[in-house]
Amino acid sequence: MKLAYILNTYPLPSHSFIRREMQALERQGFTITRLAMRRPDTDLVDSRDRDEAERVEYVLDQRALRLLAGLVPHALSPRFWRAAALAWRCGTRSEVGRVRHLIYLAEAARVARRCTEEGVQHLHAHFGTNSTAVAMLAHALGGPTYSFTVHGPEEFDAPRALSLNDKIDRAAFAVGVSEFGRSQLRRWASFDNWDKLKVVHCGVEPAAFDAPQDPPTSPLRLVSIGRFVEQKGQMILIEALARLRDRLPELHLALVGDGEMRPDLERAIDSHGLRGMVTLTGWLDQEGVRAQLDAANALVMPSFAEGLPMVVMEAMAAARPVIATYIAGTPELVQQGKTGWLVPAGDADALAEVIASAAATPRETLLTMGEAGRERVRARHDIDTEATKLAGYFHAAASASSSD
Repeated sequence: MKLAYILNTYPLPSHSFIRREMQALERQGFTITRLAMRRPDTDLVDSRDRDEAERVEYVLDQRALRLLAGLVPHALSPRFWRAAALAWRCGTRSEVGRVRHLIYLAEAARVARRCTEEGVQHLHAHFGTNSTAVAMLAHALGGPTYSFTVHGPEEFDAPRALSLNDKIDRAAFAVGVSEFGRSQLRRWASFDNWDKLKVVHCGVEPAAFDAPQDPPTSPLRLVSIGRFVEQKGQMILIEALARLRDRLPELHLALVGDGEMRPDLERAIDSHGLRGMVTLTGWLDQEGVRAQLDAANALVMPSFAEGLPMVVMEAMAAARPVIATYIAGTPELVQQGKTGWLVPAGDADALAEVIASAAATPRETLLTMGEAGRERVRARHDIDTEATKLAGYFHAAASASSSD
């Protein structure tokens, strides 16, 4: 079966799960055309991402006039005017406006043409934002059936502006990465469409974690991994460390990642006198991230909003307990007292106390928690198992389309 994956900016350091998913499907015999709207605007530090970028066709590499000219063959078709009306209506609700949605229509025409040329039987988009808008409009122009995966939290913050109900209504199916994610899709889908809503977890490659390293001995070393943006909650983590500076002076945190909030974090670290306790590593490749997990006793994920973080899965696969907030799909994976600790989002005092508890936890207990987490993530998030689920939905969608 031939698929096209429709993406916005790809690949990014945080998109390794998409690459793994496509590669797992290719191992099962799928042929996948990778169509992204735009190139990454940052340097790719991981060689796997650089190799992946070589396989991607970037729609917006086309000159604007050539992209618009792609609409001409559709202009006399009633289907085109229905698609244009759909784009206009979605743009009316959207924060980005009608003009942007007409650009999406031009992108969709290009996608539809490439699908015809490549014999693509189904489109799949990641994130229910503009990538799914393009997939929906390509289908409206006569392209293949489509589906999409919603991760959150962006889609759940603005479901009306993103026309999430229209996207679900026209899709062959829609995926949440957790039961929580599916529950949020059910808020915006009609009851008649509930059977379209599936759960397919993001996955890890268990073989990459076959030989977990023993964690360091005391003092406690923590690692936090993610973009430096408000929703990831790193500022609360800095506040929690400030409360522990005198109680646990040898505690160390590695902050892996980068982003718009880095200057704010650096100022907070300096103002609390935490330079000796916190290291900012910048973005790291896959091996660098694994090395930071190996060097830590636990992962801390203090997010305010999430879907189901890949770094939590990777930490558990590396046999590390997880300190995370009790939000979204995270409690479906992290089990309080068994594989880690859950705290209320935004509560620096509670986070500080849990970190102190982790520091006081015997090494043997931490090892037991890490192993329990490893077994749980292997059972629930094996990428080949999850890709098999997704493959079944793709085949069913193509079969239903061919019988219509």
